[in-house]
Amino acid sequence: MEENEQVSAMKQRRKTCKCRCLTVVSLLLGLLLLISIVVLILAFTVFKAKQPRTKLLSAALDGISPRISFPVINIQLNITLDLKFLVENPNHASFKHGPGKSSLSYRGKQFGEADIPPGNIPSTGSATFSSRLVLEVDEVVSNITALVGDVLDGNLVVDTRTRIPGRVTYLKLFKKHAVVTSECQFTIAVLALKIQSQKCKSKSKL
Repeated sequence: MEENEQVSAMKQRRKTCKCRCLTVVSLLLGLLLLISIVVLILAFTVFKAKQPRTKLLSAALDGISPRISFPVINIQLNITLDLKFLVENPNHASFKHGPGKSSLSYRGKQFGEADIPPGNIPSTGSATFSSRLVLEVDEVVSNITALVGDVLDGNLVVDTRTRIPGRVTYLKLFKKHAVVTSECQFTIAVLALKIQSQKCKSKSKL
């Protein structure tokens, strides 16, 4: 009888221990499932990477008014374009960007370039960047005929392109690379040496 009672008690303890283990495992699995669901929801809402945005705040023109002499064609023209633009970070994480570049082009050829230093834009914050681009007539010698024609016509069209690469990092674990680009076209009234019109478009790539 005593042996039977001992065996029965041992079986009961084993059954109780097994039930407890199953309960603990079930709780752990449920907790892992709940954490996975929460992480998934956060990944598609708060932690979903959003594209940084950029927009031109101002553009100022400085330089030397054009002078053309004949019969030997000699043209003097130096133009400095000062740009200021805003980069907005809509993410709930900082946007750390590396060195950026601004370039100035005339009739499809690049003639000026400026560096943008690396930095960090805080979550849901913004930063202002400045870029100073110079176009000198000596650099446009290959397009001198077109340049003279544009100056005599009174309008000079130049293009600028600004590119800032970086990445958005969540919880120091999830990283998403992003590139912010801004492209503008300026029509310059050369005699008055002022910006007559401007068209800009911005885009981001994740």
